[in-house]
Amino acid sequence: MDNKRTAVALGMFDGVHLGHRAVLKAAAEQKKQGLIPCAFTFPPESTANKGAAGYIYSESEKHYLLSSECGTERIFSPHFEDICGMDGDTFAREILLGSMNADFVCCGRDFRFGRGAACGTDELRIFGDKYGFTVQTVDDVFCGGERVSSTAVRQLLTEGALDRANAMLGRNYIIVREVSRGAQLGRTIGFPTANQLFGEGQLVPRYGVYASKAHVKGKTYPSITDIGMKPTVKYGGAPLAETYIHGFSGDLYEDPLTVELCSFIRPEMRFASLDELRAQIKADIASAMNIF
Repeated sequence: MDNKRTAVALGMFDGVHLGHRAVLKAAAEQKKQGLIPCAFTFPPESTANKGAAGYIYSESEKHYLLSSECGTERIFSPHFEDICGMDGDTFAREILLGSMNADFVCCGRDFRFGRGAACGTDELRIFGDKYGFTVQTVDDVFCGGERVSSTAVRQLLTEGALDRANAMLGRNYIIVREVSRGAQLGRTIGFPTANQLFGEGQLVPRYGVYASKAHVKGKTYPSITDIGMKPTVKYGGAPLAETYIHGFSGDLYEDPLTVELCSFIRPEMRFASLDELRAQIKADIASAMNIF
């Protein structure tokens, strides 16, 4: 960090949902006061920070959303193990003041910090008075009468309640990953797909087929995305997202691809033959086109 004063949003920001966005917005609005909007967070892949159902977004996906949609100009994301032993006063002095040069700090009402999560917003205000930064606590956000939280979003994604999950996220759930090489079976039945692997420990949405949008080299294409284990072909690997991009042809291997899940079409199914699979893919594409 240079000597410019900053506005720091504190949080895991797993999912970058509406509640997180309210905190990030509070920091971004301080740009009008000449402060640089920043986020302090941790890599979600850290084993100390995985929820029971896994983390929602990878580090790169989270950074993409923070930078492109939330007005965050700098992201401070140290390893959890490097910070967790600090008491609250040390964290405020060495990280918020020393490393981040904070003038303004904001967080949700249940934010905890310091060794053993011993400190909350009351202590943060005390440290703010001591070290010269203002503290703002951001109220909870509700969606459809339910408090927005990462736990709620995880549950909805796991259930396949994508519409409600997307409402809490404040945007369509996204997958931003490089395209990996698969068995290339899709192209042999007329439907080449782009394969994206989920990270180890990452939450995988309900297995099934989704109407989606694929963003490829500046263009957006309607698509369908199959998430799961490919039971028809006895895949046997880790869960992955396979996306057929309607109207696109070309090589995407090892290129980053952004896929938005728009609507859940059907659960994962096993077919007796590749002909049955081919017929169902055609039906899924028709369903997606009707949605769009």
